[in-house]
Amino acid sequence: MRLLPFSFLFILIFNNAFAQKVYEVKECIQTGLDKNYSLLITKNSEVIAKNNHSIGNAGYLPTLDLNGRQSGTLNDTRTNLGDTTGTFSDNVHNTSSNASVSLGLTIFDGFSVTTTYKKLGELKKIGELNTQMAIENLVANIVSAYYNNIQQVNLLDNLEYAVTLSKERLRIDEDRYLLGSNSKLQVLQSKVYLNADSSRLSKQFEVVRATQIRLNELMAVDDLGGQFVTKDSTIEVDHGLLFEKLLEETLSKNTTLLIASSNKTISEFDSKIVKSRSYPYLTASSAYNYNFNTYSSSSINNQQTNGLSYGLTLGLNLFDGFNQRRNIRNSSLDIQNKELRYQETEQGIKADLITIYSAYSNYLRLVELEQQNLRTATENLSIAMERYKLGNLSGIDLREVQKSLLDARESLLSVQYQTKLAEISLNLIAGRIMDYYK
Repeated sequence: MRLLPFSFLFILIFNNAFAQKVYEVKECIQTGLDKNYSLLITKNSEVIAKNNHSIGNAGYLPTLDLNGRQSGTLNDTRTNLGDTTGTFSDNVHNTSSNASVSLGLTIFDGFSVTTTYKKLGELKKIGELNTQMAIENLVANIVSAYYNNIQQVNLLDNLEYAVTLSKERLRIDEDRYLLGSNSKLQVLQSKVYLNADSSRLSKQFEVVRATQIRLNELMAVDDLGGQFVTKDSTIEVDHGLLFEKLLEETLSKNTTLLIASSNKTISEFDSKIVKSRSYPYLTASSAYNYNFNTYSSSSINNQQTNGLSYGLTLGLNLFDGFNQRRNIRNSSLDIQNKELRYQETEQGIKADLITIYSAYSNYLRLVELEQQNLRTATENLSIAMERYKLGNLSGIDLREVQKSLLDARESLLSVQYQTKLAEISLNLIAGRIMDYYK
């Protein structure tokens, strides 16, 4: 009777879970791509880089400015002459009004404008790659969280099975105790085992809830505490990943490598922009000016001037304190650094690929071993239960057999999940993580 409320709680939770929405991995990915906040921020940054890639921002287009000014003076003037006479002017108010429209255009600046436009295009590409990398990382996290939920639910089922076995053992011990063929100590020990398994089952419910909340968080759903069940109930692993194919795709499609390559290209553009300052520059300018001045104490009451001005400016920097030479040297060193950074990144990614693929291959072998171990443990428990019912096996030995079966199931689930994580990581490195979305 003491176990009845506890069992009723489990039944209530399970019934509530089955009434929830069913998630499949593609649906989770789609929801995350539409609503994840970090991804939306990255997409906005991509739009900024796209907006910056314009001929106006590069300097191809002329500039046109309009300005106007109204000013005035109010003065008192005292003039003393040598013959002791003088003039006095009080509240002399003069005004000046002017307006102008000016047009400026860079005709030549050592190919800086062309190079800047190309650089902006490469920055736009990096913005797109950053979004792509954010998408890939989000998909990898969602798929990992999805299968982690499946693992934890299976562990929950495993612990529920443990409770079922403990209940059956308690029933057998109570029947024996009533028949006088068993001691009360054995019954009490069985109750201890049942309570211990029930406690682990209760804790596992919290673990499952945590995985649900985590997946909801990645998808940025409104109800973070919403419960669901997954369409998949087992962790299926791709056994067909080949290292040579993964390496080939990694070198050509890995997003981190593509970004490193773009950064190297940008450093080359920066070097060309620095070198362009050694060339002469030619600019054109034109303006229309209007001026109107008034005088309160003069033979001229007002004066108006208006007209067009224009000009060409040809210039060349002859000496700037050796700063240009220094900038050119620094730009060359920056190109070398970006090349070294690319090689370092490529080496690191190759090392990760080799390490993870080695673990992936080992996990595949472990999955087969754990499956064999599980079959053996299942058969062993069946024999042990029959012997225990006949009284030919002690309670401690039966508990060990039960524990071996439960451990075998947990170990298999753990290895399957670790294999899945390795598979996800390999697909992420090789730039094929979006295959989970197909």
